[in-house]
Amino acid sequence: MLSILRKARLKDKEMRILMLGLDNAGKTTIVKKIMGEDVNSVSPTLGFIIKTIDFEGYKLNIWDVGGQKTLRSYWRNYFEKTDALIWVVDATDRLRVGDCKEELHNLLQEEASLLFTSNGSQLLT
Repeated sequence: MLSILRKARLKDKEMRILMLGLDNAGKTTIVKKIMGEDVNSVSPTLGFIIKTIDFEGYKLNIWDVGGQKTLRSYWRNYFEKTDALIWVVDATDRLRVGDCKEELHNLLQEEASLLFTSNGSQLLT
């Protein structure tokens, strides 16, 4: 995270960080741990949670977005004005690593498609 901050050097020193991944991957636990909150009482995120961290003169707004199947189609709506994406993978959930890979691939493919379409270029798949 520190390297991201050093490279950014934004004038207003504020960053929007989007944290995504499948449900039960540990996104909220990571955010709570960073904030110094109790990680023994984590429940599924329905929708999103925003936490702000002040770190070395930077304001990091972390958007922790729920990963349930019913919410994944809405992920693309959170990309606007996002400076960084953190994709969380539960490496112990071996049965869903393939699902995780597929969701990330689909999300990035969709974003690339929108980016190329909005620039008037054509995406080659």
